[in-house]
Amino acid sequence: MAELLKGGDVVNYLNDKMKSDIEVLKGKSVTPTLAILRVGERPDDLSYEKTAMKRCETIGVEVKNVVLPADVKQGELMKSLETLNNDKSVHGILMFRPLPAHLDENEVVAALKPEKDIDGITGDTWAKVVAGGGKGFAPCTAQACIEILDFYKIDVKGKNVCVIGHSLVVGRPVGIMLLGRDATVSTCHVFTKDTPYFSKAADIVIIAVGLGEFFDAKYFSPGQVVIDVGINWSDEKKKLVGDVKFDEAEKIVSQITPVPGGVGTVTTSVLVSNVVAAAKNQTM
Repeated sequence: MAELLKGGDVVNYLNDKMKSDIEVLKGKSVTPTLAILRVGERPDDLSYEKTAMKRCETIGVEVKNVVLPADVKQGELMKSLETLNNDKSVHGILMFRPLPAHLDENEVVAALKPEKDIDGITGDTWAKVVAGGGKGFAPCTAQACIEILDFYKIDVKGKNVCVIGHSLVVGRPVGIMLLGRDATVSTCHVFTKDTPYFSKAADIVIIAVGLGEFFDAKYFSPGQVVIDVGINWSDEKKKLVGDVKFDEAEKIVSQITPVPGGVGTVTTSVLVSNVVAAAKNQTM
């Protein structure tokens, strides 16, 4: 049976690191503060917001909530963002996406101050992720994958990594970050002709496509590390499941993240950690 790469242990480690930084900041009369900008009442946004607020409260990070109606006009949304951009007490801004179809999301993203972009959505931040170094933050879920690999001392240098999924939220950024650590990365997506060929040949497989329990035994080989980013509701099982058919993969691979309790658990801690780091960047 595979070793479970549990997110809870990673969260505790990140929390310990943050607490010391927060003490230093508060000694300088600075309280790290996250602003959450939400349009509408999407259930997934509300769930993530609740989790993020709870994690912030546990660590000692303040939260400002700005909630706008789903039919908000573009100008009003831009004014709200401008206010947060100019508020020196706010160190990081989390804006839930996708925005309603009548809004120009690209305009809003472009207006977000890069130094407050703690979820890696602006072009400026992306440039820093691609180039490596700098003070930009990678998308939180992609960074959560890296944090898990680091915590469990899984060295990627010289390893073959297969990333399944090429979204701007996980697939592409995590692939770029792994290349920066000297891994050999292949990226599979909906147009890849033989995904099992690539995934079975890899040392590490990272899956983020949003297909509940789609990836069964034929995608895996003995000895692999599997990072399952997917979070899907199973009507049949009445619970959350990953993209991986866990019962089959666990019998084959050597290490695997559970769902729930894996990448998703770490993602909110990365978000809070980025707020703390942003506060340090802006005030120290």
